[in-house]
Amino acid sequence: MLIEQYYVDGIAHLSYLVGGKRSCAIVDPKRDVEEYVAAAKRLGLEITHILETHLHADFVSGHMDLAKRTGATIYAPKSGDCAYDHVAVAQGDSFDIEDMHVEVLDTPGHTPDCLCYVISDGSRADEPAVVFTGDTLFVGDVGRPDLFPGRGDELSSQLYHNLHDKLLKLPDHCLVYPAHGAGSLCGKAMGAMRVSTIGYERRFNPVLQHKTEADFKEALLSGMPEAPDHFARCSDINRQGPAIAAEMPAPRPLSPKELNDLLDQGHTVLDARDYSAFGGAHVPGAYNIDAAHNFSTFAGWLLPADRPIVLVAASDAQVPVLTTMLRRVGLDNVVGYLEGGMHPWIVGGMPVENFPTTTVRDVHRSCEEAKPLTILDVRAGGEWDLSHIDGALHMPLPATRTHHDELDRDAKTVLVCKSGARASTAGSILQQKGVKNLTVMAGGMTAWTAAGLAEECATCTLPHGPQDTYS
Repeated sequence: MLIEQYYVDGIAHLSYLVGGKRSCAIVDPKRDVEEYVAAAKRLGLEITHILETHLHADFVSGHMDLAKRTGATIYAPKSGDCAYDHVAVAQGDSFDIEDMHVEVLDTPGHTPDCLCYVISDGSRADEPAVVFTGDTLFVGDVGRPDLFPGRGDELSSQLYHNLHDKLLKLPDHCLVYPAHGAGSLCGKAMGAMRVSTIGYERRFNPVLQHKTEADFKEALLSGMPEAPDHFARCSDINRQGPAIAAEMPAPRPLSPKELNDLLDQGHTVLDARDYSAFGGAHVPGAYNIDAAHNFSTFAGWLLPADRPIVLVAASDAQVPVLTTMLRRVGLDNVVGYLEGGMHPWIVGGMPVENFPTTTVRDVHRSCEEAKPLTILDVRAGGEWDLSHIDGALHMPLPATRTHHDELDRDAKTVLVCKSGARASTAGSILQQKGVKNLTVMAGGMTAWTAAGLAEECATCTLPHGPQDTYS
């Protein structure tokens, strides 16, 4: 048995190729499937099985694209009520892939339809060798059970029993391959390692150390990061069967005039440049989500899903990558991009908006001199609790869409996050809402800490996982 692991930065998604001598399965595929096809060809294997552990909430799966491309059979949870052609599997079901014997465990808890695939390598032994745990068991964490309103108590109870009565009954040596790593919002505090064993997790996973179900539930249902808006949407897309990404038209190049006409028609402009470039000049009303900072998650979370999208990129060569990243969270209607980026727009005399950046030293000096100033920290609650600037207001980035009326629209407002990227995203939203006199603190709390103005923030110095994620 051969296992290859694939990682998608930004959503911290893990998928797998599980191969025998002639054939292989792909577990929890990402939507852009070319990497699996190329890997199977390189290994001389035929993709015959596609295994889905649950209806993924944080990304759109590639099962439909991969099945159409290869003719492989999709296996998915029976409890998921999926609307596409598949083999529905549940507790007690099993099947073989050459010498590999696959057994199905129903493990609802993170979602009502979660399951795990336990695989024995018959060429070596009959005992379970690996388990693909999806979002049930992670390295150092377990799946969050709070995604379904009103069902957190029920699902956390199911999760507790499925972990202890099923997964932890597997042998200590059984390898654990989860569907996410550090930085994913499908858990609270995943470890940086991307593979573990049942024995190691039994001994050292903090969530599994709670002695009672009540303690487990209390710990798991408190302090969870906010669930992004697109989670329910992606889950439903995965249930219905996503549109075939390979058949979607590529975004077309647009002149400034063409883009201006689309603005009048209500299209969304998404500027993927960094905060310094966006702050210098941008298309009026554009959203700013830095391509290098958790682009997929924030796009899925913040952008209106029912409006066509036009991209402004740092370079035209970046557009296909950005399009793929948007399709991973179900934003399929990317109709075009501003050809040549902002330069043709600016030199063409088109209208622009901007907001400047400021330095941590200037912000600190203004605080010391008691100058009228609003410091708005747009990080997540966990980050704010660890460290923040004295006197700052706290409004997590997603809340700027609905709580902007709480701000003084004419006061000088300094936006702060970890690095500057989320602050700029918040600025682009607040500017749409009519808030004026905005500025971004360059370097964010990372720079504030480096300048010796605050104690080191554990989140800001996290070396692994997507940048500017929610913790």
